[in-house]
Amino acid sequence: MILESFSPEETFRIGERIGKTAQAGEIYTLRGDLGVGKTVFTQGVAAGLGIREPVNSPTFTIIQEYDEGRLPFFHFDVYRIEDIEEMEEIGYDDYFFGGGVCMIEWPGRIEELLPGSCIDVQIEKDLSKGFDYRRITITGKGENDEDTLA
Repeated sequence: MILESFSPEETFRIGERIGKTAQAGEIYTLRGDLGVGKTVFTQGVAAGLGIREPVNSPTFTIIQEYDEGRLPFFHFDVYRIEDIEEMEEIGYDDYFFGGGVCMIEWPGRIEELLPGSCIDVQIEKDLSKGFDYRRITITGKGENDEDTLA
């Protein structure tokens, strides 16, 4: 599924719609360059899950946990992972195979740990369509369910 956003608010709303339909055990991998809107998208997913507290990128902590929504939400930023063992030290499998929703930024750093059932979200800029334009490509479970995101 390919969605287009022309503002950070639209990117947030796309994430919010995904959060409203997210189910326990889903793992989303979030790919895109720095400054493309991954955190805005993630904030939308959190809002869709019913999380009201501020959601920020966990760049220096690897993971942020949010429990106040309809499902637990685990937001990973693995950009600074140097060794895959760091993921084992934080008990990644408890998060990946628990009853919550995982959002993983920079998943290429831990590709060998990811199950095949991940839902991949790619966010890309296209300056020819405007400074705030984002192309959001979602592949995996429900990728043809565009009606549920309308």
